[in-house]
Formats: sequence, structure tokens, C-alpha cells
Amino acid sequence: MRIRFTSAAAVTAATAATLAVVAAPAQATEYSSSLKIKGVQYDAPGRDSNNCRTGNSKSEYVTIKNYSRTATINLKGYVVRDTTSTNKFTFRSNHYLQPGDYVSLRGGHGTDSDAKNVVYRQNCNFIWNNDKDTIYLYKPSGAHADTHAYTKSRDDRDGNGYINYHG
Repeated sequence: MRIRFTSAAAVTAATAATLAVVAAPAQATEYSSSLKIKGVQYDAPGRDSNNCRTGNSKSEYVTIKNYSRTATINLKGYVVRDTTSTNKFTFRSNHYLQPGDYVSLRGGHGTDSDAKNVVYRQNCNFIWNNDKDTIYLYKPSGAHADTHAYTKSRDDRDGNGYINYHG
């Protein structure tokens, strides 16, 4: 039988490393992507109406930001979807985000604009549930870029229908 001598410093370091791993929250999964969900207006102001002419689905949006300091990202092929996958949007056209730039993906019909940082889903149905949902952002390869779950009661403290992520 071998007897191993371990210094107190080595035991302390090993214990600290173990505690750091155990203390990490389970939901804090970060994906290797510079493109992240900045925020979501999940509950459009006013009474919900998905009528294309008079409704407020344009007021429901998700903001996606390029957090890279150097890379320009083309959104073509990226997918945004909800929990059920019945509501999803695929960026079909080139839309380039410079470092620090963002785009708001809005419901309703409209003209996409790089200058105004907006892309429309060309669909008047709401994509996000007003009580709770999960927002998934996928890379063109199908790999996760970012994911956020929310509940109105837990995450929308001021009750304005908007939740901010990643600052």
C-alpha cells in the first residue's frame, strides 16, 4: 500500500475547484456564439389582435445582437423559434450585423431594412406566449446559438411585456 502525502494547499485548491463546479447554476448554459438574444417584447402593448390590417403583432419582437468585437455575422440561415417549433422564422436573405449591431425581428408585414435594423416575419400571428415560453436561436448549421426561457411572473418584474437578456 502506498501512502500519499498531500499538502494542505493542494487539498484547499481541489476543494475550491469542486465547489466552483457544484455552485454553477444548471440553467446557465452558454453557447459558443457571438450572436445572442438581447431581449424580447413577448407581450405587445394593448389588446392582442393578429389582424394584419389593424392588429398589434408588429409590436411583438425579439432583438438579436452581435456581441463580437470583430466579426460581422450574416443572419441568413439562422432560425428563431418558440417552445413548440410551430412558430419559427428562418432568415432567408442576407442581413449582416456588424460588431455591436442588432436587429429586431418583428411580427406582421413590413419592409426589411438594414438601415432601421428590422426584419419582419411577414406573418401576423403572434410567436411568443404572454405567460411563458422559450426562445431558441439556431445557427445555419443547426447548432444552438442562444436560448432563453421566461415566465411573466418571474422575469417581467415591471409588467411591461419586455424582458432584457445579455444587456
